Amino acid sequence: MGSYRIAVIPGDGIGPEVIAEAIKVLQAVATPPGLAFDFQAVEAGARCYQRTGTDLPRETLEVCQTADAILFGSAGLPDVRFPDGTEIAPQLTLRTTLDLYVGLRPIKLYPGVPSPLRLAEGERIDYVILRENTEGLYASRGAGVRVGDQAATDTLVITRSGAARICRQAFELARRRPGAPLDSRHRVTCVDKANVLKSYAFFREVFDQVATDYPEVEATHAYVDAMAAYLVQAPARYDVIVTENMFGDILSDLAAATVGGLGLAPSGDIGDDYALFQPSHGTAPDIAGKGIANPLATILSAALLLEWLGQRHRDPAAGDAARLVETAVVTVLGAGRPLTPDLGGDATTAVVGDAVAAAL
Repeated sequence: MGSYRIAVIPGDGIGPEVIAEAIKVLQAVATPPGLAFDFQAVEAGARCYQRTGTDLPRETLEVCQTADAILFGSAGLPDVRFPDGTEIAPQLTLRTTLDLYVGLRPIKLYPGVPSPLRLAEGERIDYVILRENTEGLYASRGAGVRVGDQAATDTLVITRSGAARICRQAFELARRRPGAPLDSRHRVTCVDKANVLKSYAFFREVFDQVATDYPEVEATHAYVDAMAAYLVQAPARYDVIVTENMFGDILSDLAAATVGGLGLAPSGDIGDDYALFQPSHGTAPDIAGKGIANPLATILSAALLLEWLGQRHRDPAAGDAARLVETAVVTVLGAGRPLTPDLGGDATTAVVGDAVAAAL
């Protein structure tokens, strides 16, 4: 039973709009003295960079380091870039600075949400992608080499310790889950390109070594190009998927498209000491300010935040609140209204947030 201080970074584009609805739902589910929140809003992102010259102010980082958890909207705008041509992305800086090495990407098809896939009667999609967040190809962010206008290189980095800890988290997660929808088997699938690159062969080698500590969990492998097809052809076979940073980034978006789109795709960036939760979607500047952004991915991210607080602090009130929030989202989706335009409705962002809060 606790009171938690939450660092809130609304960010850019639709970030402030969807964050407002997640906070609304968190306030609705809080039942002092059993569960209470102190929200502290701080800034980061492209507009912050334009005004101050930094996308992640020191004050923001300090608040994040002292908070119990971080709720992040979205950051970056296509027309605001660093001198090297890359986009503003303070969320990536936070991953490395706070060592948020677990990229948690739940992929779940909720009742009432149509999938573009042709699913068999009763077939479900419910798996989790674990993306290594601090290494891989993204380790070269800000450190790649460009030779004039003739060449550029980035280095893919895999370390034994980095691969081992994300693989271990994948097997631990599989232990806790009910298994793959197809056969209820506890299964972890390592996705790589071990047939071509030494770095991915090394990742697979470490994965196989970690797997020996979990004989009750089935360990399987897939090359990333084949996996892109398998997630479309047979998504019910998968339980937990673990992969390198870039591959996890790409597969997460493909997977989200099979369960209703990025508006229903929550995420968590989790380390041993800190955790940040945000929707998987971007800033969507084309619809920012129109009040039509889907807040459900952010609300579901808030549910992940509650679940993490419950586990970390052994707080059953937070764990119960996480389940209540997800159930409220399921209720709204199952009713088929109100929904935002991306899901075929005509409701505003705030109306959907109100509906979830009322469903609690």
